[in-house]
Amino acid sequence: MRSFKYLFIFIYTQQFIRKETRLMEQIFPNSILQMSTIFLSIVIEAFPFVLLGCLISGAIHVFLTPERVIRLLPENKFLSIFFGSILGFFFPSCECGIVPIVHQFLKKGVPSYTAFAFMLTAPIINPIVLFSTYIAFSNSWQFVFWRVGGSMLIAFAVGFWLAFINKEPILIKEETQETADEAAACSTDAPHESTTSFLSKSKEVITHGIDEFFDTGRYLIIGALLASAMQTYLPTAAILQFGQTKLLAIAVMILMAFVLSLCSEADAFIGSSLLSLFGTGPVVGFLIFGPMVDIKNLLMMKRYFKGSFMLKFVGLITVLTAAYAYFV
Repeated sequence: MRSFKYLFIFIYTQQFIRKETRLMEQIFPNSILQMSTIFLSIVIEAFPFVLLGCLISGAIHVFLTPERVIRLLPENKFLSIFFGSILGFFFPSCECGIVPIVHQFLKKGVPSYTAFAFMLTAPIINPIVLFSTYIAFSNSWQFVFWRVGGSMLIAFAVGFWLAFINKEPILIKEETQETADEAAACSTDAPHESTTSFLSKSKEVITHGIDEFFDTGRYLIIGALLASAMQTYLPTAAILQFGQTKLLAIAVMILMAFVLSLCSEADAFIGSSLLSLFGTGPVVGFLIFGPMVDIKNLLMMKRYFKGSFMLKFVGLITVLTAAYAYFV
């Protein structure tokens, strides 16, 4: 008898869903439904990585002191940039959740050239991403090497720019003041830190991670909404017609990487499907640029970093990616 009851509930639920779906199709145009589907897929795909990144940010906030940072990092700037570039292989993170981690690194005293070298390479030299790239291009290591090599070169160039050329502050004013306040609090609470139990620290990690998640998540929502709107209403067929020459094809693929805002674990399969249409160089540019710059990342970065810095940062990455893809 109970099984018939559950069967009735299941059938009724299915009928209700079909009825509501038909009603939505009558009320909303197909473009709105398509946009909402893309929006939900982006959010569902990105949320776990953002949550993981925020929890890691909380762990860094609690357990990583400025003194430990100084002991861990090489004093030489070039070695420090190299350290940040390879850290992502051992400390993998998707680009969806890397902004809170980088922000926390900076607050703990990690130099900007090290933190951003990590930010640019971690979503690409992630072992899962390397394996998915290998599988997507028919078990070929060629695109894996080009992707890793390009990301390392760009990370070194951006790190060099931050270490020796850029002189202006990159954090917004309130973030700079908050960092100074936290550093002062750490110095005054240093004796108490050793007596704090691991359980209380774990609770603090979770609390900070949840606060960071809700603070950063709103920018993810806005970014996903913009990305889904651009994917729905931007005339992709017209954009594809511009890929007649290599330079234009690279520009189109960089634009597509920005618009699609795919996670780095999945973008290789999209890139491989476009290989015959655009060629090797533009696809390599697509694979490198997407994990470094997309709509979601920029909006999350805007929460912490100055607009003038972000403009230079994105412009430098765009030029470097286009140059690398052109000579591949």
